[in-house]
Amino acid sequence: MPERKDKPPDPVAEEKSLEAATALAFPTAFPIKIMGRRESGFATAVIEIVLRHAPDFMPGTIETRPSREGKYISLTATINATSREQLDALYRELCDHPSVVMVL
Repeated sequence: MPERKDKPPDPVAEEKSLEAATALAFPTAFPIKIMGRRESGFATAVIEIVLRHAPDFMPGTIETRPSREGKYISLTATINATSREQLDALYRELCDHPSVVMVL
Protein backbone atom coordinates (compact mmCIF):
# COMPACT_ATOMS: atom_id res chain seq x y z
CA MET A 1 0.00 0.00 0.00
CA PRO A 2 1.50 3.38 -0.97
CA GLU A 3 2.39 5.80 1.78
CA ARG A 4 -0.17 8.59 2.16
CA LYS A 5 1.26 12.07 1.88
CA ASP A 6 -1.01 14.73 3.34
CA LYS A 7 -0.65 18.20 1.94
CA PRO A 8 -0.06 20.99 4.42
CA PRO A 9 -3.08 23.23 4.85
CA ASP A 10 -3.43 26.04 2.33
CA PRO A 11 -4.01 29.26 4.32
CA VAL A 12 -5.53 31.08 1.32
CA ALA A 13 -8.02 28.28 0.69
CA GLU A 14 -8.87 28.14 4.40
CA GLU A 15 -9.49 31.91 4.50
CA LYS A 16 -11.74 31.74 1.43
CA SER A 17 -13.64 28.86 3.00
CA LEU A 18 -14.10 30.85 6.21
CA GLU A 19 -15.28 33.90 4.25
CA ALA A 20 -17.81 31.79 2.37
CA ALA A 21 -19.12 30.31 5.62
CA THR A 22 -19.53 33.75 7.22
CA ALA A 23 -20.51 35.71 4.11
CA LEU A 24 -23.32 38.20 4.31
CA ALA A 25 -25.74 38.70 1.47
CA PHE A 26 -25.85 42.39 0.58
CA PRO A 27 -27.80 44.58 0.92
CA THR A 28 -28.80 43.67 4.47
CA ALA A 29 -29.98 45.35 7.66
CA PHE A 30 -26.90 45.33 9.89
CA PRO A 31 -26.88 46.44 13.54
CA ILE A 32 -23.71 48.08 14.84
CA LYS A 33 -23.25 48.63 18.58
CA ILE A 34 -21.00 51.51 19.56
CA MET A 35 -19.94 51.93 23.18
CA GLY A 36 -18.31 55.05 24.52
CA ARG A 37 -17.93 57.47 27.37
CA ARG A 38 -21.10 59.28 28.27
CA GLU A 39 -20.13 62.80 27.26
CA SER A 40 -21.64 65.72 25.44
CA GLY A 41 -21.64 65.28 21.67
CA PHE A 42 -20.91 61.54 21.64
CA ALA A 43 -24.19 60.48 20.01
CA THR A 44 -23.99 63.32 17.50
CA ALA A 45 -20.43 62.38 16.51
CA VAL A 46 -21.42 58.71 16.08
CA ILE A 47 -24.44 59.65 13.95
CA GLU A 48 -22.27 61.87 11.73
CA ILE A 49 -19.79 59.02 11.18
CA VAL A 50 -22.55 56.52 10.42
CA LEU A 51 -24.17 58.93 7.94
CA ARG A 52 -20.86 59.35 6.07
CA HIS A 53 -20.83 55.62 5.38
CA ALA A 54 -24.57 54.95 5.20
CA PRO A 55 -26.29 58.10 3.89
CA ASP A 56 -29.72 56.44 4.07
CA PHE A 57 -29.39 55.80 7.83
CA MET A 58 -32.24 57.35 9.80
CA PRO A 59 -30.80 58.89 13.02
CA GLY A 60 -34.17 58.65 14.77
CA THR A 61 -33.86 54.86 14.76
CA ILE A 62 -30.72 54.77 16.91
CA GLU A 63 -31.14 52.87 20.17
CA THR A 64 -29.51 54.26 23.31
CA ARG A 65 -28.71 52.51 26.57
CA PRO A 66 -26.69 53.90 29.50
CA SER A 67 -24.35 51.69 31.52
CA ARG A 68 -25.41 50.62 34.99
CA GLU A 69 -23.34 53.35 36.66
CA GLY A 70 -23.98 55.92 33.91
CA LYS A 71 -20.34 56.39 32.95
CA TYR A 72 -20.76 54.84 29.49
CA ILE A 73 -23.44 54.74 26.83
CA SER A 74 -24.17 52.20 24.14
CA LEU A 75 -25.70 53.18 20.81
CA THR A 76 -27.08 50.69 18.31
CA ALA A 77 -27.37 51.89 14.74
CA THR A 78 -28.95 49.54 12.22
CA ILE A 79 -27.81 50.42 8.73
CA ASN A 80 -28.59 49.13 5.28
CA ALA A 81 -25.20 47.55 4.60
CA THR A 82 -24.33 47.35 0.93
CA SER A 83 -20.85 45.78 1.05
CA ARG A 84 -18.14 44.38 3.28
CA GLU A 85 -15.93 47.32 2.33
CA GLN A 86 -18.60 49.75 3.56
CA LEU A 87 -18.79 47.96 6.92
CA ASP A 88 -14.99 47.78 7.26
CA ALA A 89 -14.61 51.51 6.59
CA LEU A 90 -17.40 52.37 9.04
CA TYR A 91 -15.89 50.18 11.76
CA ARG A 92 -12.45 51.73 11.21
CA GLU A 93 -13.71 55.30 11.48
CA LEU A 94 -15.83 54.54 14.56
CA CYS A 95 -12.90 52.80 16.28
CA ASP A 96 -10.64 55.78 15.55
CA HIS A 97 -12.94 58.21 17.37
CA PRO A 98 -11.39 59.16 20.74
CA SER A 99 -14.64 58.73 22.71
CA VAL A 100 -15.44 55.28 21.31
CA VAL A 101 -14.41 52.44 23.61
CA MET A 102 -15.69 49.48 21.59
CA VAL A 103 -17.59 48.69 18.36
CA LEU A 104 -19.42 45.41 17.87
